[in-house]
Amino acid sequence: MAMDDGNVRYRVEIARPEQIGEAQRLRYRIFAEELGARLAHADEQLDRDEFDEHCRHLLVRDLTTGRLVAGTRVLDQAGACAAGRFYSQGEFEMADVLSLPGRFVEVGRTCVDPGYRNGAVIATLWQGIAGLIRHWHIDYLFGCASVPFNGAGDTFGHAVIRQLMERHLDTDIRARPLEPLAPRAALPAGLSPRMPPLLRTYVNLGARACGAPCWDPTFGVADVLMLLDLRQLNPRFARHFLPGFAAAPREPAFA
Repeated sequence: MAMDDGNVRYRVEIARPEQIGEAQRLRYRIFAEELGARLAHADEQLDRDEFDEHCRHLLVRDLTTGRLVAGTRVLDQAGACAAGRFYSQGEFEMADVLSLPGRFVEVGRTCVDPGYRNGAVIATLWQGIAGLIRHWHIDYLFGCASVPFNGAGDTFGHAVIRQLMERHLDTDIRARPLEPLAPRAALPAGLSPRMPPLLRTYVNLGARACGAPCWDPTFGVADVLMLLDLRQLNPRFARHFLPGFAAAPREPAFA
């Protein structure tokens, strides 16, 4: 599946087993070198864990160079069963979410090369996710969307969380954080920060936050569990990010 932004063409593909290491190296460059995460396999310059072997890894390439410029991993229920749980269950108690009738996928470890953080790359990545949604007959998509923090008193991070809780909180479905983010007593009035790109895409598509965030000390972020009911997509953004989601299920059209 390819997309053209007028200058550069991008393609999304499902990684072959021998390509997963390439995705793990990109994740290391973004999460460890750029964002300062303390990863278990830093000596190998890889971000890898026990879930990787059970996921489908989506890769976005710049067709002019062949360079890997973005990636994410997608875990379905069969993969979660083989792994013992969804990744998010290591951060949240999720009984409310997982008791919903239907089929789930979890999206995680999404990252984009700093030189390619544009709408065309993000849209291409989500179009790959859409292909898997159609193929697997998915009803709900969820994942941990991260809000970066520079410390316990980080104003930006707490302002993003406040905005999310006030405007995009699910009123019925809750996920309880296993390590809750320590609250901040007060924030300056009138703060309305721009959300991180992945979180902003979730919200634009119609996803809801399932409660308070979990603190992730490895990545130095607050994770919010976002749940997207695919029957309640925002049609304006779905046409761009999840095209054809309502079409008859078919094999994903990856190049």
